[in-house]
Amino acid sequence: MTQGTDPVPPTDSRPAEPAARQPVHAASGTRLGAAHPRREAPTDLRLVPPALAAWATAAVALHAPPGGAVGAATVSLAAAGVLLAVGRGRRRRGGRRAAARPQSLMSGAAVLLCIAAAAGSAGLHGADLRRGPVPELAREHAPVTAEFEVTADPRLSRPGAGGPRPAPRAVLIEARVRRVEGPGAGAAATRTPVLVIVDARPAPRTSPDGRGAERSPWLGLLPSTRLRVEARLAPARAGGDRFAAVLRVRDRDGPKVVARPSAPQRLAGRLRAGLREATDGLSADARALLPGLVVGDTSRVGPELDEAFRETDLTHTLAVSGANFTILLALLLGPPGLAQRVERRGLAPRLGISLRATALLGGALSLGFVVVCRPDPSVLRAAACGSVALLALATGRRRSLVPALATAVLLLVLYDPWLARSYGFLLSVLATGALLTLAPRWSTGLRRRGVPPRLAEALAAAGAAQALCAPVVAVLTARVSLVAVPCNLLAEFALAPATVLGFLALATAPFAMPVAKALAWCASWPAEWIAQIARTGAALPGAGVDWPGGWAGAAALGTLTLAALPVGRRLLGHPWWCGVCALLLVVAVVQPPPLARVITGWPPPGWRMVMCDVGQGDAMVLAAGGGTGVVVDAGPDPALVDRCLRSLGVTRIPLVVLTHFHADHVAGLPGVLRGRPVGAIETTGYEEPADQAAFVRRIAAGRGVPVTRAAAGERRRTGTLTWEVVWPPPAAPPVAPGTRPPPSPPEGPNDASVAMLVRTGGLRLLLLGDLEPPAQRALARSPAGRALADVDVLKVAHHGSAYQDPDLMRRAAPRLALISSGEGNPYGHPAPNTLAALRAGGAAVLRTDRDGALAVVGDDGSGRLRVARH
Repeated sequence: MTQGTDPVPPTDSRPAEPAARQPVHAASGTRLGAAHPRREAPTDLRLVPPALAAWATAAVALHAPPGGAVGAATVSLAAAGVLLAVGRGRRRRGGRRAAARPQSLMSGAAVLLCIAAAAGSAGLHGADLRRGPVPELAREHAPVTAEFEVTADPRLSRPGAGGPRPAPRAVLIEARVRRVEGPGAGAAATRTPVLVIVDARPAPRTSPDGRGAERSPWLGLLPSTRLRVEARLAPARAGGDRFAAVLRVRDRDGPKVVARPSAPQRLAGRLRAGLREATDGLSADARALLPGLVVGDTSRVGPELDEAFRETDLTHTLAVSGANFTILLALLLGPPGLAQRVERRGLAPRLGISLRATALLGGALSLGFVVVCRPDPSVLRAAACGSVALLALATGRRRSLVPALATAVLLLVLYDPWLARSYGFLLSVLATGALLTLAPRWSTGLRRRGVPPRLAEALAAAGAAQALCAPVVAVLTARVSLVAVPCNLLAEFALAPATVLGFLALATAPFAMPVAKALAWCASWPAEWIAQIARTGAALPGAGVDWPGGWAGAAALGTLTLAALPVGRRLLGHPWWCGVCALLLVVAVVQPPPLARVITGWPPPGWRMVMCDVGQGDAMVLAAGGGTGVVVDAGPDPALVDRCLRSLGVTRIPLVVLTHFHADHVAGLPGVLRGRPVGAIETTGYEEPADQAAFVRRIAAGRGVPVTRAAAGERRRTGTLTWEVVWPPPAAPPVAPGTRPPPSPPEGPNDASVAMLVRTGGLRLLLLGDLEPPAQRALARSPAGRALADVDVLKVAHHGSAYQDPDLMRRAAPRLALISSGEGNPYGHPAPNTLAALRAGGAAVLRTDRDGALAVVGDDGSGRLRVARH
């Protein structure tokens, strides 16, 4: 018999059955029928209940009292023993009617045994959080000398936004304490999981992506490295955390290594470092994405690109996932369904490798994948899901895939019960399950309606994964992406070549760096394609819609999806209606400005100034006509200010004015520059905080935008828009970063804010930045102070804080006072006394935390000032 072919059944002399009784052969379209008719049985779901039971038990038992986990395991074992005994007795008695009962009893016993195993494993892992001296020392916030073993790659904390200064960056290290010595006590051995937080020292040189702490030596530590530190313990936050305590480390002399990492980890470290070196000369996007696509190394992915991938639901491409492994296996074994036949494709048959040797090679590839990508739970999950694809390639039968997925879930939950509480694990299982159950049926339905096979498979896979995963994503982001399916379809074409070329660069870097650089350069083209898809999709006005967060929002989205499926099935039979729906979706995503203005009324015709709703920060746009606007401050979040500019239809920016360098005014600058030509950036001469000033100059240099310095007396015009800088005074000398500022004036970054008197559409607008009372009094006494009387609109200084100069407020006497503040901000902005003083002076007060974005419309001659809310 030829290897890889099905045996030919013996023939008999019975007459042939009618065609109606041979549906498989009749459907083949050939005279003799298909050579290999598929006679698959229904999907085997017997392992699904045990896997789900173990998953639920582990999630509950992790934080249950020790007695509860032991009791659950004991009761489950006892009940399973009873069911097995009863089933054995009924099997001895035999009989057709009794034959089914022992089978159901065995299934119930299997579920109970898995519950017992999950309860025992979760109980042991949960006990690690409570036993030993570390939890008690953490409750006392005690200083300790500890030895710990690194268990995962160190990473940087995400920068905070919404305040004057960004949250200090820190290096986060997942570790296991092996030895601890507290005050007045001897050293004790333990194995307690902790989160190590290292205060990152400022780097002497900033990395290209803006992460100064990227050069911290703590980030170069490999898993299994053992260190000794002087630190302070603190309790971990409550709510399902897998750490018993937090270990705060002051970085004085760098890490003190007690034991080097293991040989496999050193090998993996060299390979990953070689890939980073091979990508050093590439463009910024390719340099950031290739290590993420290949081994999940996202250390170079900046906040702007990360936000674009989140908006388009492409973040799974940057995480180590089963897709990476599947691509490598497909390269080795060929497409699904051909792995057991002579006609199979891939490198293995072309090289003359037998099926048995191919299976061994696939196993070796699996082991290498786990070693290089680090054997932490996320990588093991990826390898398990990739093994499901390996089974598909090896058998070509779908009926074995669901049991394989259930087995993978069961083994992983028993190995690491914390996966039962992981959203990433849930999304991975849902996506894989969608590909195995829904996608084949949807693909078949699309092919019946004339869709080409490959396009049908791609559409079905992306749609099925999105349908099952979207409710969980909504829980995490409170947002539903409308561009996820098309962006994933377009990225799919580039994902395979980028991954394969990236792995080849990874493998050749230790031996032939020039070859690795050439391969990385080839891989940079598809990587840049993926980055461009993410940026373009995220830049669309209707890329996503806000959705209620939490499980209630997930349930609502799931219900809506279930209701939409029958409607979609009916629409597939009516091409014209499909076209209409697709056109409506395109319009909703693209949102052409004229049509959006008609439907939403935003922005209002004739708008002159808009205060964007960017949370706790400032961002304003002054209309200059024809899609042009002058931007004053950029807010704390690139995505929010970019969304505001897109809603206004601003495509060109002749000038960006950054009143001062606090993060809530400048951190959103990348969003302003996203896809828009900018003529210049004007700032204050007081370059503090120094790190934020360096951030602005670095972003400007990367885009080739000149940076100038504003001073009182400067007058400018753009179209019908004119303005005058009224503060800071030109006599104030610039202060270089790192030097001591002069004592007076300015007294700080706020008092050095750029203040402007703007004239547009017959209106006079006074923008005060974050000036505080000393600078406000000095401004009122300055030569420009006489021109500040009786303005139409006042942008209230410092988000409406209590620190205002009443004399300047009375002199300005605005008709309208606008305050930009974040909802529920911790600073109490705006202050009640400031609101009362403004209203007492006759001003109407509007604030972004309650009224949203605010647009001031030019005076129509009636003396009334019109304002629109969004």
